Amino acid sequence: MDYLRSLFENLGFSNVETFIASGNVIFDSPSRNSQALEKKIEAHLLQSLGYAVATFIRSTSELADIARHKPFSEIELNTPGHTLFIGFMAAVPTGAAKKSLLAASSKSEDFHLKGRECYWLLRTSFRDSKFSGPRLEKTLGLPVTLRNSTTVRKLVAKYS
Repeated sequence: MDYLRSLFENLGFSNVETFIASGNVIFDSPSRNSQALEKKIEAHLLQSLGYAVATFIRSTSELADIARHKPFSEIELNTPGHTLFIGFMAAVPTGAAKKSLLAASSKSEDFHLKGRECYWLLRTSFRDSKFSGPRLEKTLGLPVTLRNSTTVRKLVAKYS
């Protein structure tokens, strides 16, 4: 995580921190153009690491809105063994991709899309799921990075 932090510092960002070895990097930038920042970071990571890293930027206020969103009932969200994952995407998926993902809902998992986020309620263990990150990306036709909703709430609590 120290190396990842240094890569962001080399780009001129300030107050760079990593969060719980999850690939989350928090930083300040004078630029407010998240798409330009994503491209700048992706190019730097490719050059530095030798492989592509999809990058998804959210402001602290956007992250707070994402964490507050309740796509499923409180009963579903609080049932032991149920886990809510949030998939971050760089763009809003197409209508066909949305339809395809929602059609994949089952007794063991359910999906909800809102803007550039995909909420995935897993009612079974991750290893027993028929879905995975790569299948989610293929279905949506977009790169996706998944975070447990608990991680997202912890980020919001620390940085808001």
